[in-house]
Amino acid sequence: MNQALEPDVVVIGGGHNGLIAAAYLAKAGRAVALLEAADTVGGILRATSPADDVTAPGIAHTVGRLRPSVVKDLQLERHGFEAIVPSARMFAPQPDGSAVTFWADAGRTASELRDRNAHDADAFGGFDAKIRAIASFLAYINVATPPDARSPSLADAIMGLKLGKAFRDLGAKTGREAIRALPMAVADLVQEVFEDEAVRGPLATRGVLYTSMGPWATGTAAVFLNDSAGTDGGAAGTAVYARRGTGALAAALESAAKALGVDVRTGAEVVAIRSTDGRVRGVTLADGTEIDSRLVVSAADPKRTLRLCDPVELNPYEVWRAENIRQPGATAKVNLVLSGLPAFNGTGGDRSRLEGRIVVGTSIDHVERAMDANKYGHVAEDPMLEATIPTLVDPSLAPEGTHVMSILFQAAPRHLREGEWSSERERIADIAVKSLERFAPGLGELVVAREVITPEDMETDYGLTGGHVYHAEPALDQFFAWRPLNGEARYRLQIDGLYLAGSGAHPGGGVTGGPGSNAARQILADTK
Repeated sequence: MNQALEPDVVVIGGGHNGLIAAAYLAKAGRAVALLEAADTVGGILRATSPADDVTAPGIAHTVGRLRPSVVKDLQLERHGFEAIVPSARMFAPQPDGSAVTFWADAGRTASELRDRNAHDADAFGGFDAKIRAIASFLAYINVATPPDARSPSLADAIMGLKLGKAFRDLGAKTGREAIRALPMAVADLVQEVFEDEAVRGPLATRGVLYTSMGPWATGTAAVFLNDSAGTDGGAAGTAVYARRGTGALAAALESAAKALGVDVRTGAEVVAIRSTDGRVRGVTLADGTEIDSRLVVSAADPKRTLRLCDPVELNPYEVWRAENIRQPGATAKVNLVLSGLPAFNGTGGDRSRLEGRIVVGTSIDHVERAMDANKYGHVAEDPMLEATIPTLVDPSLAPEGTHVMSILFQAAPRHLREGEWSSERERIADIAVKSLERFAPGLGELVVAREVITPEDMETDYGLTGGHVYHAEPALDQFFAWRPLNGEARYRLQIDGLYLAGSGAHPGGGVTGGPGSNAARQILADTK
């Protein structure tokens, strides 16, 4: 059996959180080996090539939630990362040929809403301010390490006091609103403020994207609010691109990690996490190589991570708990190569309106019916869609005159019958194009190539159990101290020396870098 050099820390998985955790640990002086099963790092950031000379995003298509502290601490701009921030956040076309544009400037959004609905125009500024205030508190929670439910420490008490102060700083009124809003359904959150479904529907999509929940599900308001935590998203959310595509962010993270001394190894599939007497001893690769290390950090999803462990070491109860982590993927991805820019109704000839996220969620009921498809185990015939055209702001991604459109499709449940995805794959692309043509006539005639990434692909090609992009459903029972499991939310898993740093850990999914940086901080505190 082959034996490799022994690093201080082994990191499993080269997605953004794995790279970030590895980089922070190396920056603190640890000898770190990062092991990625694929031929390239990046995970959901990995770029794809649906046609020659065309670069399209993999699963993630925007990077607006990436923590500014990560960019600064790892000096990502020195390694080639450049953010592009358009003024349009969300463009929401409607069946009647009109559209609502949500801008970075909430005042501009309200001004444009006035001709459509004066009540909603008056309400938008206040709603945006409330979302920003509550999200600022969630941002504080997201940076915190959840308390140790089994044995609370002095550090936990201090953290609790700091969270309490942050909550008091919201003020009594906003504090009450925060307590009330977090367990709400996003449908209730938006419809109690706005009258027009053209405003309600697009906003509601933010509470269900990448999840398997509908807008009337309890806790989807927390998903909505968390999407704005740590960003300037406000009510409309963010729309930030990485120049040269999401793969360029992955490359910058890899370059930063290597510059700090991380040994990045691709094509290195971990098949077992070795442990004895409740203590990690290292990992075993698919080729039989054993790498010894007393610290193993997994950026894989929690269920996949624990399946790599010896079940005897975990004990039957822990195995049972792990298998009950909910990971019901319901999102597919469609990348289109277009011979020209599609003409969406409602732009008034202003193409800048299409530079952010293009959302097809025409009403709360539309979003609910689209997510019902997941509930009943079939692909939505009238899906909720979120599309971007990154070539509008970064023409380098495709030849001149050609555009890339990246589409998130909800709902497309992972739990279709075995073999059914082979027939549903192209139908998802057909439905997506047909749905968008209702708002952009002639779009289908512009399609010269297309690519579909199904939840099945997300599981087999990206290592996401259940095809869930967030590694675990972001519901209230899998939030903060309950993520991924009650009693194991402090990045430490049951086996001593085994840590979780992926999106299945607090603060959850999305391209934030939060789980990776938080986990690195906890590991360094535990191993001074």
